[in-house]
Parts: sequence; structure tokens; C-alpha cells
Amino acid sequence: MKSTLVTGASGFVGSFLMTELQRHGIPTIGVSRTDKAGLLKIQSYGEEMDWGPVLEKVDTIVHLAARVHVMKDRASDPLSEFRRANVDATLHLARAAIKAGVRRFIFVSTIKVNGETTRPGHPFRSDDPRKPEGPYAVSKAEAEIALLELGRQTDLEVVILRATLVYGPGVKGNLATLKKWAAFQLPSPFGAIQNRRSLVHLSNLSSAIIAARREPRAVDQIFLVADGTHISTHELLLDLGWKRPPRILDFVFACTFLAALAVPRSTRNRLLSNLEVDVEKARTLLNWNPLPFVRQSTFRPTHD
Repeated sequence: MKSTLVTGASGFVGSFLMTELQRHGIPTIGVSRTDKAGLLKIQSYGEEMDWGPVLEKVDTIVHLAARVHVMKDRASDPLSEFRRANVDATLHLARAAIKAGVRRFIFVSTIKVNGETTRPGHPFRSDDPRKPEGPYAVSKAEAEIALLELGRQTDLEVVILRATLVYGPGVKGNLATLKKWAAFQLPSPFGAIQNRRSLVHLSNLSSAIIAARREPRAVDQIFLVADGTHISTHELLLDLGWKRPPRILDFVFACTFLAALAVPRSTRNRLLSNLEVDVEKARTLLNWNPLPFVRQSTFRPTHD
């Protein structure tokens, strides 16, 4: 039985996915630039990487490795750096996969390819026009387009999964920052903010990836992946451990509060706006049923 290769296998999503694949009895090869037990350490995902020996017994690739959104990017040309990591390296791996006879290439992309916000009652769908903002999202969109075209020209079965913000044990990024702020016992400043945002738990993202491994109808398709439920920023902060405010604070206060914490304007906008996705295509074509999760049990440590 051939293996599934997971890139970025030491990361937040990758390490969880590796465990889930193995739990399902799926032979795996995890690669990472980080030295971690049980993983194949590589020096680079770039053109200098010889994938041939690694892919000899691989049937499916799940490509998670990427240059992600950097809050304080000091690169002189950020878009060029994102393209090098997220477009060029991805295509280098895909071409090596074709040469090695790999059957399927699952590219884990981002909902940011659709855009940053949605209008109430108008969730993102997979067939919406791409409207990426910022170098990270642009590079992911370009990688999607190039991969799908490569798949149509060859026998490589390409599947695109656009994930929303991922949460779960060991969460990082903006959610981790918000969780740290909860330790100060601050009241949520967002009681008046009735926005709706889609998130995806690690388990649901992993189950979508596993479903996409074999489903024939997944080929040459783009799927949006989320829990299928929505949460307001206020509810999210309460789940993270923030205190319920003694009174509802208005929108202006919320903006002022975030500015005082030196939260970048782009992040402020995301916290206050809507981002809903429609996952019906993934449910139907992948025969995938995301599980409901009690977010508090995911975000907060448990105590006896």
C-alpha cells in the first residue's frame, strides 16, 4: 500500500493530520524543515529539493507547507517571497509528483483567496470569483490556478481545499494572542458586535482532507472547509476566557479598544466584520459531515 505524503508535517495542522491519518490506518510520510522525531527533515521546498527518492512509494500528497501571513514582514518584496514559497515550491513538488506517478495532489489553500469579508446572508462559495487581498492570499490564488491547469494537462488529480481560520489544541496566530489577553481578565469589548464568522476545527479540516484522498468527484474541484456553524467575535472571546462585560459596549469603543492594544487595522477589520462560508459542496461531493464542537473545551484547559 502506497503512502500519503504530508508537507509541513510538524506544524499546527500537519502534526494533527499525521495523527489522524495514522489512526485511520493510512501509511504516511511526513516532511518538514524542522528536526522532529518521526518526520523526514528536508532543507528546502525549493528547486534544489530532489523529491524523486521521497515520492517513490507515494500515492497522495497533502501540501500544507507554506509561507503564511507575516504580521511584520521585513522582506523588501513580500509578494516575491510569497510567490517563491507558495507558488514556485508548490509547482516544483507537483511536477515531481507527476514524474513519480503520484495519483493525487491535495492543496490546502485559504479562504482569503475568496476575500476578507462577506455581506450578511451572502456566504462565500467555491465558485465565487477570486478576490485575494495581500501577498499571502495572492500567492495562494496563483498556486491554485497553476495547479488546476497542470492537473488538466496531465494525469495528476488536483484537489483544492480552502480552509477558514483553524482552531484546536495548540492554536497559534491571532487566536493564540486573543487567548493570552484573556489571562488579564479583560471584559469582552465586542458585546455590540453581531458579526458572523466561520471557523474550522482541526478534526473537521483533517476529516475533509481524508475524505478528499479517495473521492473521485473531488478531482479538479475547489472546496471551502469550515465547521458549518458561525460565531460572533464576542462569542469567540467568551469562549477564549474573556469576561462577559457588565454592560454592552458600543462599536466605537471596540475599535478604540483594539487600537489601544496596537492591533493592526487589517486585523481589527477582520475581528469586526463577517466572514461566512457555504460548505454544502464539500458535504455533498466529499460525503463529508463536519462535527459540531464545544469551542470552550477546545480553547480552554481543563482542570480536575
